[in-house]
Amino acid sequence: MTSTAQPPPPSGAREAHPDHLGHVIFITAAAAMGGFLFGYDSSVINGAVEAIRSRYDIGSGTLAQVIAVALIGCAIGAATAGRIADRIGRIRCMRIAATLFTISAVGSALPFSLYDLAFWRIVGGFAIGMASVIGPAYIAEVSPPAYRGRLAAFQQGAIVIGIAVSQLVNFGILQIADGDQRGEILGIEAWQWMLGVMVVPAVLYGLLSFAIPESPRYLISVGRITRAREVLRDVEGHAVDLDARVAEIDLAMRREHKSTFRDLLGTRFGFLPIVWVGIGLSVFQQLVGINVAFYYSATLWQSVGVDPSSSFLYSFTTSIINIVGTVIAMTLVDRIGRRPLALIGSTGMALALAVEAWAFSADLVDGKLPTTEGTVALIAAHVFVLFFALSWGVVVWVFLGEMFPNRIRAAGLGVAAAAQWIANWAITASFPSLSDWNLSGTYVIYTVFAVLSIPFVLRYVKETKGKALEEMG
Repeated sequence: MTSTAQPPPPSGAREAHPDHLGHVIFITAAAAMGGFLFGYDSSVINGAVEAIRSRYDIGSGTLAQVIAVALIGCAIGAATAGRIADRIGRIRCMRIAATLFTISAVGSALPFSLYDLAFWRIVGGFAIGMASVIGPAYIAEVSPPAYRGRLAAFQQGAIVIGIAVSQLVNFGILQIADGDQRGEILGIEAWQWMLGVMVVPAVLYGLLSFAIPESPRYLISVGRITRAREVLRDVEGHAVDLDARVAEIDLAMRREHKSTFRDLLGTRFGFLPIVWVGIGLSVFQQLVGINVAFYYSATLWQSVGVDPSSSFLYSFTTSIINIVGTVIAMTLVDRIGRRPLALIGSTGMALALAVEAWAFSADLVDGKLPTTEGTVALIAAHVFVLFFALSWGVVVWVFLGEMFPNRIRAAGLGVAAAAQWIANWAITASFPSLSDWNLSGTYVIYTVFAVLSIPFVLRYVKETKGKALEEMG
């Protein structure tokens, strides 16, 4: 049935500017703390991998499952966060995530056995999944339209900063422990401190959730119109017609099509072609092996003879390169387009990965790579992360937010995100065993996927720059 509701008069929101932009930035930054914890918790395990292997005397296969098991929690958290937030609100959902991050940090730092360590990793993964959904959704709902793009970038920026800070903290703790991941600090091993320090940002995230308002969209959905008007006035300014603005949001929510899994099905090959493109983008983003750089880089460098302190330092410098590349991507994505940036990134990643594969093929001398190959491997690893960060690290999420038609956007994004977590798990769980088999061969596999991503983008991915969301499909 066609709605007969008359559209509300223009509210002026499109041109609105908040009276106090600093207040809006504070709200956005507080919400983006979830992204910081997303990045921090995802990569902090990098510093504990070898210590966990030694502490529990486990092989590469078991070790990989302990590291990758968090991704099960990530998938569950991401799949359920939207419904939880719609039922109890965005702010309460943030508080649940902050609580889970805190519990996971304490439990991971003080495990009784390998099994409960794996359980606490799943708890932390659930929090990561929630943060990956709630942060962007909340920021989009409280941002004035004129500033939405720039404020939305806070989430990705917070993630890469979280990754970098985790590596810096790990490096600092290792120095206190005289370079020994199992060295004791106040009666607790260094790797346990690495996992436990996350309590600090987790508690801060929870406290900040009490200092920011609930989303006006949620407030309107539960009938708290007066409070919604107050929040809209604070974030969009007094120039906005608040009655018309509330009516706009209310009408938009009533007109929304709640996409379902059935909407994604086509007559051939299961899903609609556009859904397969979204899945392909998500899978290629992970199959180039980017998370090896964030989960296993310290282990990787130690396996070719780099001492622990230096390996942790290289993990930190890689994280800084990741931040630099992300800033470059944010600067260029609206200027040169998503598709060219993806192709540039694929080419750069393929070349860097191929060079790494060559360097790791050298025979070790006294447990170390020869000087030339070792230097080349380090440079190539940083170049790989740079090209990933300035392209696929940002572009894929931009594509996934824009490429689907309105009627299937939510469901399509959900399926693509699920495919990304699955691919992430496959890479994370397989790397220790693959590297034991042949480190150079492992990087050849990643190189092949980087090369294959080029014809995939050329053949199947359409540019979305400059198009209205209503034009997609």
